[in-house]
Amino acid sequence: MEKSDIGLIGLAVMGENLVLNMESKGFRVSVYNRTQEKVDNFMEGRGAGKNIYGASSLEDFVSSLKAPRKVFLMIKAGKAVDDFIEKLLPLLDKGDIIIDGGNTHFPDTTRRTAYVESKGLLYIGTGVSGGEEGALNGPSMMPGGSPQAWPHVKPIFQSICAKVSDGTPCCDWVGEGGAGHFVKMVHNGIEYGDIQLICECYSIMKNLLGMSNEQMHETFAEWNKGDLDSYLIEITRDILAKKDEDGNYVLDYILDTAGQKGTGKWTAIAALDTGVPLTLIAESVFARSLSAQKKERVAASKILKGPKPQKYTGDIKVFLNDMEKALFAAKVVSYAQGFNLMRAAAEEYGWNLNYGGIALMWRGGCIIRSVFLGKIKEAFDKNPDIPNILLDSYFTEKLAAAQSGWRNVLAEAVKNGIPVPCLSAGLEYYDGYRSERLPANLLQAQRDYFGAHTYERIDRERGEFFHTNWTGEGGDTVAGTYNA
Repeated sequence: MEKSDIGLIGLAVMGENLVLNMESKGFRVSVYNRTQEKVDNFMEGRGAGKNIYGASSLEDFVSSLKAPRKVFLMIKAGKAVDDFIEKLLPLLDKGDIIIDGGNTHFPDTTRRTAYVESKGLLYIGTGVSGGEEGALNGPSMMPGGSPQAWPHVKPIFQSICAKVSDGTPCCDWVGEGGAGHFVKMVHNGIEYGDIQLICECYSIMKNLLGMSNEQMHETFAEWNKGDLDSYLIEITRDILAKKDEDGNYVLDYILDTAGQKGTGKWTAIAALDTGVPLTLIAESVFARSLSAQKKERVAASKILKGPKPQKYTGDIKVFLNDMEKALFAAKVVSYAQGFNLMRAAAEEYGWNLNYGGIALMWRGGCIIRSVFLGKIKEAFDKNPDIPNILLDSYFTEKLAAAQSGWRNVLAEAVKNGIPVPCLSAGLEYYDGYRSERLPANLLQAQRDYFGAHTYERIDRERGEFFHTNWTGEGGDTVAGTYNA
């Protein structure tokens, strides 16, 4: 029997689409699923007549693969991955490769990489972004784990992934351990922020400007031709125009409670662990949590007082131009925070991340793909050590031009009681980051007052700490220096 180039376990829609993608690029693929019925249905349906082998058992599956065997897991993250690793280890040989393509939390990938390597095998944890369409036609892929495994899977991964206009693949090696899944986690965090920012603009358009779905559809279509050109703006344009069989806009009938799978929360927790101000992305996670409290919100709406949106009487065209700038500027802040988190993680975990390369990986195939990711890559090409992309001349000028409109949109939203947590978090971060002096001097005084935590002085060298006996009764004992 002809041996397969790679095998995939887990025939849900993402798994099926990746198999068809790999087969279409000239690779022979073996497939296996815990339930034999799924294998049979796939082989009789979408996989019929293709260079795909449907395995009847895990042993059959493993024996059908070329050495070094490459086993791609597309199964639910968590215990199921550990269970399958244990099932595979006795069947695989030294140098064989296990690949996890699920939305796995990066510490699990770090742990599994070390464990699988201790057994003489290799391990890859790869982020796969782009949804069902991307899996079939070209996703963005972010592999990390055992570096020795990369040359064996590189031809397959770079063949099936999305390509940018010059043919560069949206996939490259990210780093050791859990680096690949960390980068995918940050991607998803930025995605949370992007989505919430768009939703806030939609809310302003609908509730303040009184725009119809068709007018909003036309606006997003126009925005998608400029700086905001991106996948999420594109699908928002399409969603706003979609009608059901009765001629009703589908969007108007969707309940306003958002779901989440945890990657945004993981991103916010990682930021707290590393001390990175990931304010916009964290707000997007909390916005979903607040939306889920539907019953409470309905009750609160009848009790809590506040302004109700009044029909905007100014020039709507000018205001929409301001909103386009505000959305762009806030998106830039979200990406800046995400890249800062990756830089902090790289220092903490000893990863050598290529930030320009990551921006390039996100230029095609993935959910957050957008035109200005090319500008982020250019920023890192010019200065790989730039501490924050907001300091790159392109973004500095863009945000300066957007400021007036950004502030105007927020002012109108606040005056009319329209919640805009992420648009405002973006501006607050921008204003905070550009502030030479923040009121943290008072904060440190308060900490020293109630807990003798000490402080530094502007007239002394950094690293020298002081304590004040604020009440005359506290004495000179200190609790130690502060930690951010």
